[in-house]
Amino acid sequence: MSKKNEKKTAEANVGETEKSPDQATVNACAEQSEPEQESAKEPTELEKALAAAEDYKRKWYSVSAEYDNFRKRNSAAVSNAYRDGVSEAVLKLLPVADNFGYAYESASDEKTRAGIDKVIKSFTTILQSFGIEEIKLSAGDKFDESVAEAVMNSPCEEGEQPNTIKYVLKKGYKSGDKVIRFAQVSVTV
Repeated sequence: MSKKNEKKTAEANVGETEKSPDQATVNACAEQSEPEQESAKEPTELEKALAAAEDYKRKWYSVSAEYDNFRKRNSAAVSNAYRDGVSEAVLKLLPVADNFGYAYESASDEKTRAGIDKVIKSFTTILQSFGIEEIKLSAGDKFDESVAEAVMNSPCEEGEQPNTIKYVLKKGYKSGDKVIRFAQVSVTV
């Protein structure tokens, strides 16, 4: 308040205190509320700055959250692309592993078998380093279409149950829960 307004308020309060203390309080409150109402209509520089700061803060949080989500999505996409690339490359190398398996089974010389076994073990170690493992199936196991495909049907012989694996023709491989190559099997009917 200016000095003139203070002086008038003080003079008014002196005259009003003689009337009644409640009336003086009401008048003083009324005079003080008028400037407050004016300030409510027009925000001060400080209030404007605080509102702008709050707006910038909200925008910063929003952009920060968007960037964090983008970074996570991008990281997941890169990881999936890498895993898919490894799976595709390994899928093209699996026929070589199959051929080593056939060579091991048909080799008659022990030294040859030992050499081929070392190559197979080395290949298996490399696959494991990429998180790829062989799907373990053998004759007598129940046929599971989620990991194997039936390429041949054989009639049940004595003691055999229908829908069981009779022979494993090609090994299957998986990376985590994803099957890279389904095992090819002969199934009893």
